[in-house]
Amino acid sequence: MPLDRANVDTDAIIPKQFLKSIVRTGFGEQLFHDWRYLENGKPNPEFVLNRPSFRGATILVARNNFGCGSSREHAVWAICQYGFRAVIAPPSGEGKHRNPGFADIFRNNSVKNGLLTVELSEKEVSEIFRAIESYPGVVMTLDLEKQTVTLHTAPEAVFHFEIDPSVKERFLLGLDDIGITLQEEAVIAAFEKKHQSQFFPA
Repeated sequence: MPLDRANVDTDAIIPKQFLKSIVRTGFGEQLFHDWRYLENGKPNPEFVLNRPSFRGATILVARNNFGCGSSREHAVWAICQYGFRAVIAPPSGEGKHRNPGFADIFRNNSVKNGLLTVELSEKEVSEIFRAIESYPGVVMTLDLEKQTVTLHTAPEAVFHFEIDPSVKERFLLGLDDIGITLQEEAVIAAFEKKHQSQFFPA
């Protein structure tokens, strides 16, 4: 699904009035709320998320500095709960004027919640936007193991992306922070047994 906007902040992703919930569910319905719904509460037919042709999309494509603003983790929850599994965005500018594809806190929250963030070049992302416009219903495949994004056009376009090896392994194995810790369960158990008298003195 194309979201041809830069600097999409976390308040646009999930507005602050929906942060009062004490549970971690139900945020997908409020994703991009202020753009997605009209003042009368009905879906805005002009907003891309409401177009039937993009229903069921699992890859979101945006412009630079996606997820900027406040550090609310709810923004990632909303994206995941809607059904997106990955977000693609490009960096822009150079040197002091360089904007990343994703805000740092948003990227870190994404890793912890199983949302893959992929940074491609501005040229590559623009090509994706053009393909979506030119070929309605075009399919795109993201291969994490090969670190490629493939546009199934004629001819196909394949883009390579970089990813931290530890993050890649985490996603391929389906591990969260607890799962990563439990990989060392035997070492932890041995340490506790060795130092049991310190933890539980007689």
